[in-house]
Amino acid sequence: MTPADSAGLAGQTATALAALVRAGQVSPVEVVRAHLARIAALDERVGAFQLVRGEKALAEAEALAARADLRSLPLAGVPVAIKDNVHVAGEPMRRGSSATPETAGEADHEIVRRLRSAGAIVVGKTRVPELGVWGTTDSAFAVTRNPWNLERTPGGSSGGSAAAVAAAMVPVAHGNDGLGSIRIPAAACGLFGIKPGAGVVPSELGPNSWFGMAENGPLATTVDDAALVLSVLAECPELREPAPPERPLRVAVSTRSPMRGVNAGPEVRSATIETARLLAGAGHHVEAADPPYPIRSAVAILARWTAGAARETDGLDPARLEPRTRRHAQLGRIAERLGLIKPGDREAWRALLGSFFASCDVLLTPALATPPIRAEAWGRRSWSANLIANARFAPFTAPWNFAGYPAAAVPAGLHPDGTPLSVQLVAPPGGEALVLSVAKQLEMLRPWRRHAPLAG
Repeated sequence: MTPADSAGLAGQTATALAALVRAGQVSPVEVVRAHLARIAALDERVGAFQLVRGEKALAEAEALAARADLRSLPLAGVPVAIKDNVHVAGEPMRRGSSATPETAGEADHEIVRRLRSAGAIVVGKTRVPELGVWGTTDSAFAVTRNPWNLERTPGGSSGGSAAAVAAAMVPVAHGNDGLGSIRIPAAACGLFGIKPGAGVVPSELGPNSWFGMAENGPLATTVDDAALVLSVLAECPELREPAPPERPLRVAVSTRSPMRGVNAGPEVRSATIETARLLAGAGHHVEAADPPYPIRSAVAILARWTAGAARETDGLDPARLEPRTRRHAQLGRIAERLGLIKPGDREAWRALLGSFFASCDVLLTPALATPPIRAEAWGRRSWSANLIANARFAPFTAPWNFAGYPAAAVPAGLHPDGTPLSVQLVAPPGGEALVLSVAKQLEMLRPWRRHAPLAG
């Protein structure tokens, strides 16, 4: 290949890159080298990567090229970024905190093992806010910025992964989602990101995956790419190559915020309503219907969020944690002592949702309430300032972690300020294929720009 051809590899989809590698038209080394060059050119401004595995990734690409099964691998030669809260063998896992050790992990997390077995090459680990607690991505290491507007956050906590994909530094990236940490950054960066339902993909995140609320999943520029990666993570080939629904669906649409006193902005509501019109025009039965959002569930979510963070801080030096994180963990320990984490709360919420979804197949809501907030050192600000900013920005995602339902963020145009708009699709348990199918139809009806202007 000529240098110009090699440079053109960065910005292609994962699906296209894997096809080129399987066909022998490009080598895994050429693909990885092109993306490492893009990272070197852009990441000083964006700050997506905690570490880049340059020489290691090239060596792994060279080894992959010699694999006898290369032509059958679904992610053959595809560069991927891994969020820095799961283990990659031979690399430290800092979780966005100076309180964590610099020692290298001994073995890959199961989802990393699955990606590598499918032919993916890990080019680096992406930044997170401290312990993945927040909806912005800043830490003691850096402030990560949104490629659509460098003054705005890419969201969190998978903000580094989202920024890397939006800037075409990698075609796809790993994220995880405990209260919206895939969907929030996907929405902020104009990507498609899906959180699978409980038990579909191995989680194994921290001590207890935030009391079972956190799941691993992909961020991508297309539905096909996300479906491809999800099929590998879930070891479920049936999820690949989604197609639009073959029958009319019952779609509930709601712009009501789950959080009282926090409302979606007018542009966000308009984008959601316009998306509903698109689905109605495609033959689906669309009706306005608000899910139940009981205060009991909100209290239960807050208790699990704080207590999950408290468990994450076990064994860490409190003096080296950010003040907002220390306060969050303190509240979590109080929540546990008061017995606020009750299994019955989750079952009660699921029972309410069972009644709601008896009359619809999929729910459509906004993904975010406002455009991305400013990218700054939020870790230097108070716990209450972070809580208020996060709540006003992203109130729509957390209920579906508590329920364990699959949910995705889907691009829905641009805000007048030039940042992406996004909607959320939610389905009952086992509905990953349904979410992918509806998202695929929306992608066909309203194609979106795959990369931010920064990526040129």
